[in-house]
Amino acid sequence: MALGGDIAAHFEHQAVACAKLGSPFTARLCRLLVGIVENTTQTGRRISEWPGNPRADALALRICGGLHRLVIEKADAALVAAYPPRNSDDATLSTAVADAFRRHDAVLFAGLDSAPQTNEIARSAMLLPGFLAIARETGLPLALCEIGSSGGLNLLFNRFFYRYGDASWGDAASPVKITSELRSSTLPLAGGLDIVSRHGCDIAPVDVAQRDGQLRLRSYIWPDQPARLERLDGAIALAGQNPYRLEKADAADFVKAQIANRPKASAFVLFHSIMWQYMPAETKASILATLDEAGSSATRDAPIARLRMEPRDPKGGWATLSLTTWPGGETRRLAKCDFHGRWIEWTA
Repeated sequence: MALGGDIAAHFEHQAVACAKLGSPFTARLCRLLVGIVENTTQTGRRISEWPGNPRADALALRICGGLHRLVIEKADAALVAAYPPRNSDDATLSTAVADAFRRHDAVLFAGLDSAPQTNEIARSAMLLPGFLAIARETGLPLALCEIGSSGGLNLLFNRFFYRYGDASWGDAASPVKITSELRSSTLPLAGGLDIVSRHGCDIAPVDVAQRDGQLRLRSYIWPDQPARLERLDGAIALAGQNPYRLEKADAADFVKAQIANRPKASAFVLFHSIMWQYMPAETKASILATLDEAGSSATRDAPIARLRMEPRDPKGGWATLSLTTWPGGETRRLAKCDFHGRWIEWTA
């Protein structure tokens, strides 16, 4: 029995999103899975009887990630042969996936426990102009505090090299090179950055120093997007040379503790990207209250900033780079951004 109802609709919705974000293979896989998943395996039964909201839980991407991990680990030769960079027709891919469900049922079933985490490196290209604006305007080093950090790799954003059209920023020798389309006539990249601390948190942090953590992040990157995989591997290499602190914590508790203990003579910067919508309402409210309270006593010598790349309208098709600064609590909309960092349009 193939998938139907809300579950099938979710897989189709995810297919449309993957196609728009440049992964025709993952779009095709999502559509084929609707006809492949059956209740003859425990994995199939769990997907077809998913108790939560399949879209909110990113169900399609959970099983896509599980299958990709089998490919990365070369655990299934037929599946490897059907995946990029090889070209396979729908019949070959469907057969390989259906057989993988039967051969690796327990592994795929367990993989459904975890929500996808990609630690998308290219989002740093969207955040960089905001960090530079904070540094220029405050004249202070930055104390970084990231929530929803996954593996924490975007805490190393100033170690990457960026190109936006004819403009560039960073060390050209960096193993992480990000090229983003510039959809505006200007993008302010002047000035340097001094980072005094790098702290991040996640409810399920990924240890990129461990093989399992590296495999987890790689598995959720879409198989027909090798540039994303290359960036991830480069960032993991940098992580071994540039220490940062990553902890398992509730975001609201983490922000409160970090603000209370922020370094002196620095600009405290809370930042996040494509994660705010997934947090409980009470957690969001607590973070905003903490920022407002701390902001009321912020000074020019000890400012606070909140930089975020998040969709203001989930149906808009892009994220907005927004910056709120204290003293004052002024919010500015700086740019429109692609969710995966493929393009930026400066609007400030």
